Amino acid sequence: MTVLAAPPPLLSPSLAELLERSSALHDHLCPRQILGVRSALLAARHLNLPFPRSDKRVLVFVETDGCFADGVSVASGCWLGRRTMRLMDYGKVAATFVDTRTGQAVRIAPQTDLRQRVKDARPEGQKRYDAYLEAYQTLPDDALLTVQEVELTLDLKELISVHGKRVMCDGCHEEVINEREVVHGVQVLCPSCAGQGYLRPRP
Repeated sequence: MTVLAAPPPLLSPSLAELLERSSALHDHLCPRQILGVRSALLAARHLNLPFPRSDKRVLVFVETDGCFADGVSVASGCWLGRRTMRLMDYGKVAATFVDTRTGQAVRIAPQTDLRQRVKDARPEGQKRYDAYLEAYQTLPDDALLTVQEVELTLDLKELISVHGKRVMCDGCHEEVINEREVVHGVQVLCPSCAGQGYLRPRP
């Protein structure tokens, strides 16, 4: 795995300001929010783009939900509701940031021994949770996170789709947006009716 050195910082809101915004979503600040915010700030430097974004140039794939994803959203400006974030539920505290204009992508994750290093270095009597809160805010990037240049294995244009596209499912007659329909012969079906659903009606 190639670990990239951190480029110089870009102008963006301060870490403290972004953490305040993130903690307001949860009424508290937790270690994973900090990792999410710092991951996004580091991604901004590697992509050489100012964050948080107000456009849709950057697409983020987060590999877990919860506090980490909210931290990423606050610092990057990318949200599920804006269709600039996708959840890849791998159960990993990691995110991939993609410049949709250039195709450049970086995956950022905590260093694999980070938690153990923080636990080992904490002062006697300090709770692990408090040690994580402090360390994740103060450690330099190169002691906290890893950055990999990556290539996507999916079609970015197909994923983003075209705004305003909609069809009616021939099975359930519900509307399907974002070109997520499945064509079976002459039938146009939603993923559920095409057998790709995550639920079924109760008998």
